[in-house]
Amino acid sequence: MKWFILFVASLVGLGLASSSYDHYRLPTDLLPQRYHLRILTHLEGPEALRFSGSVKILIQVLQDTKNISLHSRDLTIDESRTTLTHLGPETTENICVSSTEVNPTHDYYILFPCHELLAYNYYELNLFFSAELNQKMAGYYRSSYTDSVTKSPRWISTTQFEPASARLAFPCFDEPNYKAPFVVTLGHHKKYNALSNMPVKTTKPHESLSDYVWTEFQESVPMSTYLVAYSINDFSYKPSTLPNGVLFRTWARPEAMDQCDFAADLGPKILQYYEELFGIKFPLPKIDQMAVPDFESAAMENWGLVTYRETALLFSNNSSSLEIRDNVASVVAHELAHQWFGNLVTMNWWTDLWLNEGFATYVAALGVHHIHPEWRSKDRKSISDIWDTFRHDALRSSKPISRPIEVVSQIAETFNVISYKKGSSVIRMMHLFLGEEAFRSGLNSYLQDYKYENAEQDNLWVSLTKAAHESGALPRNADVKTIMDRWTLQTGYPVVNVIRDYAAGSADISQERYFSNNEVSSSHRKKCWWVPLSYTTQAELDFNNMSPQDWLECSKKGQSLPKTIDNLPGADQWVIFNTQLSTPYRANYDAQNWKLLIKTLNSENFNSIHVINRAQLIDDIFTFAWTGEQDYETVMEVLEYMHRERELLPWRAAFDNIRLINRIVRRTSQGGLIRQYMKKLLPPIYEYVNGINDTFASFQHQDEIILKVNVVSMACQFQVGDCVARAVEYFRQWQAEPNPEESNPVPVNLRSIVYCTAIRTGSEDDWQFLWTRYTKSNKADEKVTILDSLGCSRVVWLLQEMLELSFEARGPIRPQDSVISFDSVAENPVGFMLAKQYFMHNFDHIHKFYYPSVKSMSKLLTPLSMQMIDLKEFHEFEDFAGRSRNLLQGIEEKVQQTLERMRITVQWKQQNFDDFNSAIRQSL
Repeated sequence: MKWFILFVASLVGLGLASSSYDHYRLPTDLLPQRYHLRILTHLEGPEALRFSGSVKILIQVLQDTKNISLHSRDLTIDESRTTLTHLGPETTENICVSSTEVNPTHDYYILFPCHELLAYNYYELNLFFSAELNQKMAGYYRSSYTDSVTKSPRWISTTQFEPASARLAFPCFDEPNYKAPFVVTLGHHKKYNALSNMPVKTTKPHESLSDYVWTEFQESVPMSTYLVAYSINDFSYKPSTLPNGVLFRTWARPEAMDQCDFAADLGPKILQYYEELFGIKFPLPKIDQMAVPDFESAAMENWGLVTYRETALLFSNNSSSLEIRDNVASVVAHELAHQWFGNLVTMNWWTDLWLNEGFATYVAALGVHHIHPEWRSKDRKSISDIWDTFRHDALRSSKPISRPIEVVSQIAETFNVISYKKGSSVIRMMHLFLGEEAFRSGLNSYLQDYKYENAEQDNLWVSLTKAAHESGALPRNADVKTIMDRWTLQTGYPVVNVIRDYAAGSADISQERYFSNNEVSSSHRKKCWWVPLSYTTQAELDFNNMSPQDWLECSKKGQSLPKTIDNLPGADQWVIFNTQLSTPYRANYDAQNWKLLIKTLNSENFNSIHVINRAQLIDDIFTFAWTGEQDYETVMEVLEYMHRERELLPWRAAFDNIRLINRIVRRTSQGGLIRQYMKKLLPPIYEYVNGINDTFASFQHQDEIILKVNVVSMACQFQVGDCVARAVEYFRQWQAEPNPEESNPVPVNLRSIVYCTAIRTGSEDDWQFLWTRYTKSNKADEKVTILDSLGCSRVVWLLQEMLELSFEARGPIRPQDSVISFDSVAENPVGFMLAKQYFMHNFDHIHKFYYPSVKSMSKLLTPLSMQMIDLKEFHEFEDFAGRSRNLLQGIEEKVQQTLERMRITVQWKQQNFDDFNSAIRQSL
């Protein structure tokens, strides 16, 4: 047999016929039972940065078939060594393979045996392959770091297989429902470590390569191909102690080991909490977590070998901010939650990715709160997730949580706000209306019933319904599926309209879908959700009761049923729905109720309204003003009380919305109005947090630190008080240090603000000073902070240089960080036009830089989508998208959403710009 090269670009030249089977899912006639995978990796020498290997797959035939179809991509397969063996009850028989085909659309590699494979029989397929260790952070790839002594690169290899990249590393049945045990054996130079999902079983010398060894790992539990992981590296590790005997290690490059302490301490505690929460012990004998220098996502939950971007695992007590610590805690907790939700029980197909990501996101907040309740992070994270969901799900182009996937390129686009944050938000809602007992019991039953198997969301609904009936959380005639399908299978979220009859003491409650585009027809708004209604009154002030007191219900045809709530107070008292934002919906009220709420907010009793609901009133009123349901005069009346506000969430709601509008207004002749307004709004809170001074040690709670950082950031942006002068002073002190790499007087939590402010107001020399710090830093989070700040410059040629450096192959900016540097320029009012033009004029180059991974490329669209403010710019980008359609494959949904956001921004400027300016002038 010939050598067979599976490079998609070369398929036509090979003259290979396409398979007649062209479905996006593999045929169901075969089932892998076990993989024996052997990989020999060369990191040095003449074969450097390549790998070769073999895979032996035990296959069960479920129905007679004339071919074997599996996945393979960009692998050179040596067909002269391919073998297929029938494993009979008493004898074995070698079966020849007459021919092979490929289907490049679906990455199928198809073998045709010389005779039919028969149902209920077992066969063993042996394939030999080789490839380059690629640089695209997908499949089996290479990463590197710089040795501090020799200044030379040190290479490592690692894997990233989710969602469909195991096929780049070895031929396999690369779909999540094809679970099987894996026996992994890695060949490598003996000076390196070998890691995989399971502990090492044996190590023995390589039969022909001196100083090389084979490291064989224990057989794994049944798992999906996307969870297989292995790495060859020269890292060090920090061990952690677990009472249950599970070996827990945290790996990083040797010079970063001092940054591993936090994750090494937190990880085992989180793991133990999940064992208690789910009622199931962690099923593997060990777990490793490893910081990889080059990593596209934040992290990956490979079973027993969790891999992370360095910024998502490493934390320095001396130089990392509170924001970095929070992020590390959240990501570690998220990935460890996957060991149960995703790994132990796996979605049947990527349609239900949210079962993995939504649960991991929500449960991570529970885990961090359990370990560090003093951080008070659970509510902060939950509310932030809901707000992000609102902004994304208000688009007509949004998609449901559970969505059809009919081609592999669509899978990557499901890893988005909807799967993660909306998924988390509806699970939180469900947790609250089911109660603790039913929620925990239902999850335990689900995990027990489907462990080591695959499941769909309906399976979860059955387990939770049974638990809810047993606990009395739901009546026998109600079920979780009826309620939750409306949230997971339907796009968007509801606005609940509360129109009170003050004389009768009642309110008519209705619902409709919210769109940011106010030109969407009313027929598209007529959607229905089962909405648990919690509410309180000015007299009751019971914000802690988040259980539903009533429900908005849907008919069998999906129409919203009318609802009237009685026993409400008179015309002198407000009502508030959705206590502590327990459900992801917005509430809009009649004019009188808004007046009553504003009156309380602008009184000494403003804090009688729960802080989460104060924040939500701010976010809601801005949102309704955006689409004309409210006016900006009412927005300013709500914000009037903020001179008394001292809590984080309301300020965050105000800042997020002001920034959104400022991105539009700052590019107009009226750009100075918001600055004038902020100079009026900010001084009381700026003085309360003691300005930009380093007073962090005096704070008792984490919320106070985050509030100070948020306030100082806005104060420096809008030149309030002494913020800019003091920021520059901090920066000058750092510049004066004889050894700025070792000594930095800038307060850790303010560094991003100080750096950006100093660069924005500074010179080319200031930029070069910070760039030098970037090139010399050993800390990934510090490098990201600096990179993000370098884009704050107003010097055009420096910004242009940053754009070019962002996409320079083997340049000083790692490919994974190119999005950060591009975004920092694009979000700069001076850099926006440069970034927009660079993106459109150099898109061929950008596409080649990322290909075949388009995940990062799609992120470049976000800062562009928020700042197109006139029809000319919109049409320019629309034309670009049309011309570049072939290069935008795989991110079509993101492009559609970008164009929609641009159109909405243009619409706001046309319809609301004058009203906003008028309202803000009146408030000055």
